[in-house]
Amino acid sequence: MIETDSRVTARTLYRWLRPAAVAASLLLLGYGVLRLIDGFDGHRDKSGWAWLTGHSLFLLGIVLFAVVIVELRGLLLVTSPRQKTLTDVAAGAGMVGAAGFVWVILGDLFPRFADAVPPPDLVLLGGPALFELGLLTLLIRAVVVRLLPVWAPVLVLAGFVAIAVNLDLLPIGAALVFGGLLPLRPSALRRAA
Repeated sequence: MIETDSRVTARTLYRWLRPAAVAASLLLLGYGVLRLIDGFDGHRDKSGWAWLTGHSLFLLGIVLFAVVIVELRGLLLVTSPRQKTLTDVAAGAGMVGAAGFVWVILGDLFPRFADAVPPPDLVLLGGPALFELGLLTLLIRAVVVRLLPVWAPVLVLAGFVAIAVNLDLLPIGAALVFGGLLPLRPSALRRAA
């Protein structure tokens, strides 16, 4: 049997979707664990190895989440082009939110950067919200077109809520996000294509 172009495209172009999602979640988990280690003595040392390593992992994780957003957008447009506007708006929101996260993390890692270009309150509050809303919208779209099971975005949302409730819950939240993104695998792409 000859495969259609969309099947070949889905497997070939979006093969980095799952590895990026898994790596981003694991980097977020690493950041959460290092954040807990850094706070064992009751305060966080912004010049200490745990702070700097943790924030570096967080930065790399957010960059990989941006890759997930771009890859998922492309896959959704290939498999279900009817809702292009919604997909594009969700991806745009996610990318703006990821850029806001990067701005804040760079400020945490490099105090001179934070002094030179401090993020406004809109970035501090709106960035994470746009990132989460954009990614969750794309994941729900993936459920609708049968790329993901219905419980996957629920786990990701639960992870985001856990992190929002208390940053000390970052490892638990990251584990939930990992569980929700794990089904983004090539066999799911083959079924949908």
